[in-house]
Amino acid sequence: MTSWLMKSEPTEYSIDHLERDGSSSWFGVRNYLARNYMRDHMQTWDRVFFYHSSCATPGIVGLAEVVSLPHPDDTQFIIWDKHYDPKSTRDRPIWMCVDVGFVSRFSHILSITEIRSIPELANMKLLQKGSRLSITPVTDRESETIMRTIESRGSL
Repeated sequence: MTSWLMKSEPTEYSIDHLERDGSSSWFGVRNYLARNYMRDHMQTWDRVFFYHSSCATPGIVGLAEVVSLPHPDDTQFIIWDKHYDPKSTRDRPIWMCVDVGFVSRFSHILSITEIRSIPELANMKLLQKGSRLSITPVTDRESETIMRTIESRGSL
């Protein structure tokens, strides 16, 4: 199983929304590297660390899992949608997405400040200077460290 960190602004789509909906397409990604992660590397049942960004306390708030194979992001075809891309066609879509399903919410956020304080997480892509990707891979060691930290706090 591979692990991923997927960021969302809670005012756009939060762990609360995912819990309510059960699953959702991870649409609207307009970065080629993030798209390539979804299109070329994500597999069903991969672990997803759900991260709230651009909020009072950014951090990992819960777990999800990839529940679909990559498929075209329909928002690229909707003219009035903010994610519309006139260069994309149904025959040759540019933007792909996967569906993610809710697994659990953490009782305590693993904040970005706490993540920075854990030596085993020092090389996470999330922490790299200038990193603004909404989707990043998480190594097995990083994933184990995050899960061990969450479990040790009784946050699962």
